[in-house]
Amino acid sequence: MLDREQLQQYLPHRSSMLLIDSAEVVTADDGSQTAHARKTFTGKEWFFDGHFPGNPVVPGVIQCEILAQTVCVLLQPAEHDITPYFTGMKDVRWKRPVRPGDTLETRCTITRAKKPFYFAKGEGYVGGVLCVSAEFSFALMENAAPADA
Repeated sequence: MLDREQLQQYLPHRSSMLLIDSAEVVTADDGSQTAHARKTFTGKEWFFDGHFPGNPVVPGVIQCEILAQTVCVLLQPAEHDITPYFTGMKDVRWKRPVRPGDTLETRCTITRAKKPFYFAKGEGYVGGVLCVSAEFSFALMENAAPADA
């Protein structure tokens, strides 16, 4: 199980945008891999201030980003000069609100690849109840060279 500090070795996200607390890659008997991740919402996250006062709900876009970060655990590039860019989403469905105090548990798999593009699907659950599902894609791109100072 990778904790937040270990996740930073593989994900480009930091501070307020690293949205998963822990993750692991599970390999099935057939060799297929699924990334499992967890995020526990304390209620102190920055987005709860405005979404929605008096009735806080995790925004759908945040749930989608958590799914995306979960997939990125599977895309762990060996080179640190590669960044996974989110390139698309489809068939996103929200079934239940996610609220402060909930732990969102995600399961994501890569469904196909045509380098540099990778296609995935994922689901997020709270207490075993499906809250969000989606299909999405990424491109693994080399980082731009820094501009001359």
